[in-house]
Amino acid sequence: MIGPIADGPVDVHAHWLPAELFGLPPGAPFGPLRDSGGELYLGEVPLSIPTRAMSDVPAILADTAAAGLGVRVLSAPPFAFPVAGPAAEYVDAFNTALAEVVASADAALAGLGLVSLDDDAVATAQLKRLAAQPGIAGVAIPPLLGGESLDRGGLRHVLGESARLGLSVLVHPMQLPRPEWRDHYLANLLGNPVETATAVGALLLGGVLDQLPDLRICFVHGGGCTPGVLGRWDHGWHTRADVRRDSSRPPGEAVRALWFDTVTHDPELLHLLTTRVGEHAVVCGSDHPFDMAQPDPVGFATAAGLDVATLAANARAFLGAGS
Repeated sequence: MIGPIADGPVDVHAHWLPAELFGLPPGAPFGPLRDSGGELYLGEVPLSIPTRAMSDVPAILADTAAAGLGVRVLSAPPFAFPVAGPAAEYVDAFNTALAEVVASADAALAGLGLVSLDDDAVATAQLKRLAAQPGIAGVAIPPLLGGESLDRGGLRHVLGESARLGLSVLVHPMQLPRPEWRDHYLANLLGNPVETATAVGALLLGGVLDQLPDLRICFVHGGGCTPGVLGRWDHGWHTRADVRRDSSRPPGEAVRALWFDTVTHDPELLHLLTTRVGEHAVVCGSDHPFDMAQPDPVGFATAAGLDVATLAANARAFLGAGS
């Protein structure tokens, strides 16, 4: 139940995790988080960000104001997604803490909660609680889970329940390791865009939007590879029966019912994204506080020709927010 949020530009893609949850969900493949001299580490890997930037709410609010934003929407960092088994206690603790932070921020913060991904009944109960929580717009989820994506399994269940309950869904990649991406940060530089495009493709070609026309869903990092491969997807849809068997519209048409954020690191790519999905489908994002974040999300978007008022209206539409 998001309710009204503050005026001004809205950043739909920013991360927060309270220090008491740095241990991460049971079985988390990367954790735990730890502080070392004020810097944040994931296990033994330095994240190149100050610890307080992830966990300190006054620091986040100060950065929000300095970036010229009216509202920042907080979600858990992707390594806190409960992808390795039962984690209901962790999920509930995060959602409770997030609701408290949002409630104390005078409409300058909104939230996207976590949800258990191993048990559909538990997930439904958690989503119902999120839907009743002031200041919480919806849920953040990974694009892939156990070899499946958004068109089947636990992730598809979360989408269906979110649409039924009027919750927004933010899809954030996990930076999953692959041996060919072990060097040069390629698990992020290539992995994140590929994971996201995989989820977009599964959603569009899997007919999920035909089944859930009221679903509000946003993909970060400009949809990853999606803008560059939509033409290929359309060609496949028109020429192959197996590509189009589950969907009623070509991907290039259906994609305009989704939202995508502006974190593309390239004005030309942002222009291509806007051309392909429509200006109504683009929302401002930052990826705060990570090293791959866009430090001036509003300036980057406006320099690429996007209008601040339109971006803000788009974000409010995605979040289901009042004025």
